[in-house]
Amino acid sequence: MFGAYVTGLIEAAGHSWLLQGLAVILGTFVLEDAATVFSALRVQEGGMPWYVALISLYIGIVTGDLGLYGLGFLAELVPFFRRVVGEERLARGHAWLSDRVFMVVFISRFLPGMRLPTYTACGFLRASFVHFFLAAIMATLVWTSLLFLISLRVGKFLVEHLGAWRWVGAAGLVITLMLAGRVAAQLQKTKS
Repeated sequence: MFGAYVTGLIEAAGHSWLLQGLAVILGTFVLEDAATVFSALRVQEGGMPWYVALISLYIGIVTGDLGLYGLGFLAELVPFFRRVVGEERLARGHAWLSDRVFMVVFISRFLPGMRLPTYTACGFLRASFVHFFLAAIMATLVWTSLLFLISLRVGKFLVEHLGAWRWVGAAGLVITLMLAGRVAAQLQKTKS
């Protein structure tokens, strides 16, 4: 289970804030929301300071976002992909995105399933890196902070009332988040 993986890394890190933070950062590369939930639960148990968890989540998530931008940027260098998209469509996409990159990136953080295609497209279309980076930071600060605070509240309940079963409750929260995201994505598809 992912929670046991992240918790195992954090526990193996002992009381070293640096190692705990690295464990959280690695967790964000696998599943961001799950890393957020399980880090908050670990904070609630007293296993790590809240600021180490939150700063590590920010660093890991923004780094992952920059990685997606970078993948798109590198893909644009491959002639095959440029041919498939076409120069005219590339120019139109770049022109459309250039004035909207901040808002597009910010909003996509909150729409399930939209980060991968949006962030890689930003890199592929050579959207302003500065605007992309600022939007990724701002959206991460908002979304991750909210999810972390909610997870702290839920984690407090889980620690106080479920004891050894708290991890089952945390896994249930992660699954609920994932299912809610899928339902929201399906509702978006049916509306369009």
